[in-house]
Amino acid sequence: MVSLEKSIKKIKDLEIQGANNIAIYALKFLKQFSKKNGFGLKFETASYFLKESRPTAVVLHNCIEKLNKSKSISTINELIKFLENVNEKEIKYSDKIIKNNSKIMTYCHSGEAVKFIIHSFKKHKNKISVIACQTSPKEQGLKTVNDMKKSNVPVTLINDNAADFFMKEVDMVIVGADSLRKEGLVNKIGTSLIAKSAKYHKKPFYVIANSMKIDRRKKFKIEERSPKEIIKKLINKKYSKGIKIRNPAFDITPWEFVTKIISDKGIKTPKQLLKFN
Repeated sequence: MVSLEKSIKKIKDLEIQGANNIAIYALKFLKQFSKKNGFGLKFETASYFLKESRPTAVVLHNCIEKLNKSKSISTINELIKFLENVNEKEIKYSDKIIKNNSKIMTYCHSGEAVKFIIHSFKKHKNKISVIACQTSPKEQGLKTVNDMKKSNVPVTLINDNAADFFMKEVDMVIVGADSLRKEGLVNKIGTSLIAKSAKYHKKPFYVIANSMKIDRRKKFKIEERSPKEIIKKLINKKYSKGIKIRNPAFDITPWEFVTKIISDKGIKTPKQLLKFN
């Protein structure tokens, strides 16, 4: 069994990516951990440190909250099963969103968004194409490109700065989410700029996110990652000496820029799904 410290490091170092995948990985760890240590103080401590390893993504937080109310292997299994199968409830709506010959822009890498698009391509035989943003500085967009390529979906990779340039060519934007809050969509830094560009060009902006991503926490923190992720991209690293570098991992897109959220609850407006006033 991998140690708690190594499990946390894997999550922090982005070896495990995506809010759902982080939660599944942590739940599987806690399942093995509980078999050895029970559900007492050691379990609560392990749960806390896992939850804090990626504080912005809310799925693991929500899972642990549910687990704290009913500490058992069966609860863990139920949560894992939900997360592993929830996409099946979302992708059935793809034909209502993605029409034949659609050109779709996407950003970062979201397992839910990727499966939603690929399902439309395969199940409904839609002739679609994808424009994927590179997503600096960790280039998660390359993972999206690889997933599309494996499924034979025509895909074009672009620099993030070219998103507005290509927006006039696309029919819609589809992204995932790390959490859904009253303030807006929390997703990879840069998402808000894509959403505002889509609004300007009158293109629908869709979010694929299951209901476990609804975030009702009062305290909320945008994770800031190591400046090294930016520094290593600099051609001449000497320019980084003596300057302050900030590297927020997420931003918040106000709901006015989101057309619909597609989740296991159906196709909803943000207000309908989150039920805020």
